[in-house]
Amino acid sequence: MDNVGLAGRMAAIVGPANVITGEAVVALATDVFRAAEMPIAVVRPQAVEQLQQVVALANAEGVAFTTRGGGASYTDGYSSRDEGQLLIDMGSLNRILAIDVENGHVTVEAGVTWANLREALAARDLRTPFWGPFSGLAATIGGSMSQNTISHGSALYGISADSVLSMDIVTADGSLLRTGPAAAGAMPFMRHYGPDLTGLFTGDCGTLGVKARITLPVLARRPHHRPISFAFDSFEAMHDSMRLIARERIEDTHFALDAALSQGQIARQERAGATLGMALSILRSSPSLLSGVQQVVKAGVSARRQIAAAKYMTHYIVEGFDDAEVRARLHRIREINQDLGREIAATVPAVVRGMPFAPLYNTLGPAGERWVPLHGNLPHSATKDFHRAYVALLDARAADMKRLGVWCGTMFGAIGSGGFLYEIAIYWPDAITAYHTAAVPADYLANLPKHAENPEARAFATQLKQDLVDLLVAHGAVHFQIGRAYPYADRLEPEALQLVRTIKQQLDPKGLASPGNLGL
Repeated sequence: MDNVGLAGRMAAIVGPANVITGEAVVALATDVFRAAEMPIAVVRPQAVEQLQQVVALANAEGVAFTTRGGGASYTDGYSSRDEGQLLIDMGSLNRILAIDVENGHVTVEAGVTWANLREALAARDLRTPFWGPFSGLAATIGGSMSQNTISHGSALYGISADSVLSMDIVTADGSLLRTGPAAAGAMPFMRHYGPDLTGLFTGDCGTLGVKARITLPVLARRPHHRPISFAFDSFEAMHDSMRLIARERIEDTHFALDAALSQGQIARQERAGATLGMALSILRSSPSLLSGVQQVVKAGVSARRQIAAAKYMTHYIVEGFDDAEVRARLHRIREINQDLGREIAATVPAVVRGMPFAPLYNTLGPAGERWVPLHGNLPHSATKDFHRAYVALLDARAADMKRLGVWCGTMFGAIGSGGFLYEIAIYWPDAITAYHTAAVPADYLANLPKHAENPEARAFATQLKQDLVDLLVAHGAVHFQIGRAYPYADRLEPEALQLVRTIKQQLDPKGLASPGNLGL
């Protein structure tokens, strides 16, 4: 069947307005980093039954497909690897299907954003344990379950994969496969019933099937919180602090930044004219009006001076049933940091708490540069050695980086008590893509400096990214959101790889679902 005929048959399933072809596919098929081959069409199912029919038709015609969630990815996971592929955009499957307060769970379609889910649950004074990445205005529940993500709630409850009970998966022939107790026809009120089929589909980057519906646990929201921040003169002291605090599971959310990212964030806020919005966010989310006003005052010149002087900073948001519990947790964090760092104004986590899902400003640098992140999750015992190797690699390339205008910043997090997230952001001057035009607010974009096409800097940044991935792997790192950017199949032991390939073959014998992801 030719492309026109296929698009027409897809339109008969989802309606002509929901099949996108031509130039309009470019923005949807370009991720944060780059584009690969353009799909023959973007299809937007309006119901799970339509999704099944779309996948079944692609399977019958031997057409490979990838699946797009919110689009805020950088690992080629929804990019077409070859010509003639289809892109399924899940954004229209965005209904919250049931909030079951008595049985403690919520069921959503995979295209629901974390921001929308948070708002709906907050109206009932509920939350999910993990409640979204910082990109939650765009990031979807299905995308996070496919990619494995970390941010809000992760310090206490783990990554996105730890906050899912059951999923409905559309397999490559259009069949619907349910996991957890739902696979036995029972209510999906818990995750485990025999082998953990739900876990099988977390972190699969869409290669085992398309997530259609997802059930997550819900918790009562804790009514009190306070932010706290610390500055450190060395990476080693910051890492020790984060490792020790993570071991005690004290806080709900945390993150850490180096000076380059901290100062870039302040610059972005100022350029976006967000001072008033920042103040209102702090006031809305503070435990009391007085404490909110105090935080706003600290957000002035003194906080900016502290940020400018700090090499590394950690930021924590601590929750509790009452203010006494919160204060006790803060006291313990202060005790741990007594000989490691110094407390500074908690402006940054106060802003994040008040505006947890910010517009996608950070998909570009503070001076309009292109941006791509990469990361590795390291065991604590390997983290300091990796950091020294990372610094040495950048030192060796400093001259070329200066010449080309390439620079890096880093963000960090603790992964439970045993691991450390080391995330590196690479920036370089270059023309923006269709993704940025579509995703970044137009008023913010209009005020950024513009850069010409810069193939030399782009090639340098791309090679630097790959070399840093290789360095992480050499130090024993593993990865979230693997897509086609990180090695997986090549690293598995033969027995594990054979099992994964057997599962893939069973679910997708023609190899049509997200081909190439995970190295499969």
